[in-house]
Amino acid sequence: MFSKYKKKILLSVVFGAVIYLAFSIYADFDKLLISFGKFNWWWLPLILALSFGNYIFRFLKWQYYTKIINIEIPVKKSFLIFLSAFVMSVTPGKMGEVLKSYLLKEENGTAISKSAPIIIAERLTDFISIVLLCISGAYVFNYGQSLVILVGVFFLGVTVIISYRKLSLKLISFLEKIKFISKHIHKIHTAYDSIYNLVKIKPLIIATLISLVSWFFECMGFFIVLKVFAQTSNIDVSLMTATFIYAFSTIVGAIAMMPGGVGATEATLTGLMLLLQIPKDISVASTIIIRVSTLWFAVLVGIIALYIYQLMTNRKIEKM
Repeated sequence: MFSKYKKKILLSVVFGAVIYLAFSIYADFDKLLISFGKFNWWWLPLILALSFGNYIFRFLKWQYYTKIINIEIPVKKSFLIFLSAFVMSVTPGKMGEVLKSYLLKEENGTAISKSAPIIIAERLTDFISIVLLCISGAYVFNYGQSLVILVGVFFLGVTVIISYRKLSLKLISFLEKIKFISKHIHKIHTAYDSIYNLVKIKPLIIATLISLVSWFFECMGFFIVLKVFAQTSNIDVSLMTATFIYAFSTIVGAIAMMPGGVGATEATLTGLMLLLQIPKDISVASTIIIRVSTLWFAVLVGIIALYIYQLMTNRKIEKM
């Protein structure tokens, strides 16, 4: 499972390095270095702590979901499995996070078809919460309203369809007529039973609220990056504007389906800051700092968690 993704992860790292090199050239490398020199790096631990706060709250959502569909696993192992999947953050749409389901199967025999819907529910509530973070800022910033509304309507629509059991079962019955799919129809029914229970009104509201808090942590991290630069440069960005820029860029990166949103997210972050008349070198420096502190920090956390999990369970993930 993990071994087949290793090459993709390495390619994503290389692609990310090329993207950041291109941004460095665009910003003028010498000016960019000066901007990094102006940044008070004593604030970095707080920015990383806010990113880790995002992971903690998303883990709480993961735990909540596992209880809803009756998956029993010790909290410590569950936490390591959850964090281990962050190594897959640089896969398209983060769908490589199905590693969590694979590790659960190895740990307690939970069928992947039962636990994988958690990942779908996570993405649904993540998107809904990010759209909510975007809405007010989109109108204050006067940018991206149509895309934000379109994404919000799409994911709410998907949620409504999944919640409408009668319609969903009719769609599954239609799929049974397709020979290839009919062989796996029992797994589809298992998966649907899980996702149906995860997107009921109460779990949907609770999970979305948890997601709002978790993603706001990273928006706060981005705001702090800009405020630190504001101490030495003539820039002024409100928390609402910073929240919109970060959340909107996250949506664009996810829609682009690039590994980890690399390229699309950075371009949107930088572009929106340039619209605010923030100097090019500071815009690029801010983008690199927040992306290293969120996406690439998550990958590092995933690598460490995966290593600890292997030591604890005496398993080699590459051989799974």
